[in-house]
Amino acid sequence: MKKIYGSAAEALDGLLFDGMFIAAGGFGLCGIPELLLDAIKDAGTKDLTFASNNAGVDDFGIGILLQTKQVKKMISSYVGENAEFMRQYLSGELELEFNPQGTLAERMRAGGAGIPGFYTKTGVGTVIADGKEHKDFNGQTYIMEEGIFADLAIVKAWKADTTGNLIFRKTARNFNVPAATCGKICVAEVEEIVPAGTLDPDAIHLPGIYVHRIIEGAHEKRIEQRTTRKKESA
Repeated sequence: MKKIYGSAAEALDGLLFDGMFIAAGGFGLCGIPELLLDAIKDAGTKDLTFASNNAGVDDFGIGILLQTKQVKKMISSYVGENAEFMRQYLSGELELEFNPQGTLAERMRAGGAGIPGFYTKTGVGTVIADGKEHKDFNGQTYIMEEGIFADLAIVKAWKADTTGNLIFRKTARNFNVPAATCGKICVAEVEEIVPAGTLDPDAIHLPGIYVHRIIEGAHEKRIEQRTTRKKESA
């Protein structure tokens, strides 16, 4: 089965449709599948629902799809760096389902494992629990959260081999692994593709069985919040 494609547009060919549900990897501005997001923007696919830890910033990550009004709903943990996100949400143009960060990661992981739902204490007694099933275990109250089953998963990795095994670097590993597993189809963009057998099996973070299509490309290394201090004088 062909896994390596020449471009993001080619890798997404035949997969996109209006109203689809996409799980996207990335944490802050680390590990964002920027090339695939650009291709989705160019394709004009609309009414999208995204499950993603955050929405990038105004001109990067999912933020570029917010600018073009292609996103209908976000399932996220943190959206504080995106002014357009805030504007659309407050004006009623964008649906938002807030999830505690660990809950969102577990919902993705559960979907990837075929688990339709699970109980957690996180969110009990808050608006997060509104409308959700409550159940007591050993005198403690839990709420039920549903696993995420997406039409498509898009992720960004550091290295892949030709069979689709992936390695992520540092913070970029956050959310990319669970996001990749919960999509019916997973498309990965990577910085480097190496021959099969090159990667140390013990270093692989995501087995190639989860990855259906791969592209290689150059990526922008953005810093979300730059904090510096003046150099002390001698």
